Amino acid sequence: MNEFSYRDGRLHAEDVPVADLAAAYGTPLYVYSRSHLQAQFRALKQVMAPVNPLICFAVKSNTNAAVIQTFAAEGAGADVVSAGELYRARRAGIPANRIVFAGVGKTEAEIEIALREGILYFTVESEPELERISAVGRRIGITGRIAIRVNPDVDPKTHKYTSTGKKENKFGVDLERAMAAYELAARLPNLEITSLHMHLGSPIMTKDPYEEALHKVKPLCADLKKRFPSFSHIDIGGGLGIVYRPTDKDFDLKAFAAAVLPPLQEMGLSVSMEPGRFMVGNAGILVTRVEYIKENPFKKFVVIDAAMNDLIRPALYEAYHEIKPVVETAATVFGDLVGPVCESGDFLAANRDLPAVQQGDLLSVMSAGAYGYVMSSTYNSRGRAAEVMVQGGRHQLVRARETIEDVVRGETMWSAGS
Repeated sequence: MNEFSYRDGRLHAEDVPVADLAAAYGTPLYVYSRSHLQAQFRALKQVMAPVNPLICFAVKSNTNAAVIQTFAAEGAGADVVSAGELYRARRAGIPANRIVFAGVGKTEAEIEIALREGILYFTVESEPELERISAVGRRIGITGRIAIRVNPDVDPKTHKYTSTGKKENKFGVDLERAMAAYELAARLPNLEITSLHMHLGSPIMTKDPYEEALHKVKPLCADLKKRFPSFSHIDIGGGLGIVYRPTDKDFDLKAFAAAVLPPLQEMGLSVSMEPGRFMVGNAGILVTRVEYIKENPFKKFVVIDAAMNDLIRPALYEAYHEIKPVVETAATVFGDLVGPVCESGDFLAANRDLPAVQQGDLLSVMSAGAYGYVMSSTYNSRGRAAEVMVQGGRHQLVRARETIEDVVRGETMWSAGS
């Protein structure tokens, strides 16, 4: 489903011309399609219906309140990795008993907040974390439900920074010592063993890593069911990929479901999953305006008002984002699409054919809904972009553009007299 398409040569977000959004809200501007968010959730829910999973949106991929609210209205849960994300999920309407709390560095304060909220379970990454949750729970008189994250040592064939299911990664407990970790949990007070968790990385474009991982953890799940009566659940994580390049083959949901449903049904456990990028990645674009066309004897640079502080994925991961002109043209130029930040790594596209544009023209950076605004910063004292949501012909500002006053809020000058 593509809610960003050309009509009469003009790029639209659903039924709204993107140029009209830029005129109304300025640039750089993140634009989200609410219909695309809903369609992705419903498509995943439909193919996985035989196991009726709890689909927990990975809040880290996009923390906008309207985005989370859209999924809450669909019946989604939330996968959070901080007390801040827990707050956002609850504020957007997701019940605490549909929230799972992951992350390798949970603080005592975060654990206490989550216990008092009554979350579904903690995804536990280590034995010391088990001990910490137990200690906090004992101190405040609350039992915490836990899933131990098992690292099945499966290569998801993705970027080294976003691979999380291999032995050398910081996440989870090795498959070989997972049972010992569960036995420790059983001995500790104020812990209830409910689940096993796995997450392999992102983006994953085939069913194969999931199939391999489930094959590896299936015997462990059978043993856990026998040994611990409260064990009744498996969380298969997220990581489902999306198309970034026009030549990419889309993630095959039906093939994924055909691969994972049989082992899940054989396990006889309730199921949850934690998609993020799959839900929001192609629901968002970043709209930017051309400031200058710069040429030297070696290269052409299209200088825009968006920068690495708005979308860091190209600089951080060498990630590819398709660049489309807001007014359709087939003409191209070879060069770099760069921003105003004082870094050579400040580019959104490098050494590529780009739309042939002029100063003042608008461009759209596609597939920017996941790990876009949420990873942005105020580097170079640049305020973060505005965010807008569209459905049909309606559009609404869902996060205001940061002003310089917003950027410096909370700072104080040094007082010589103190």
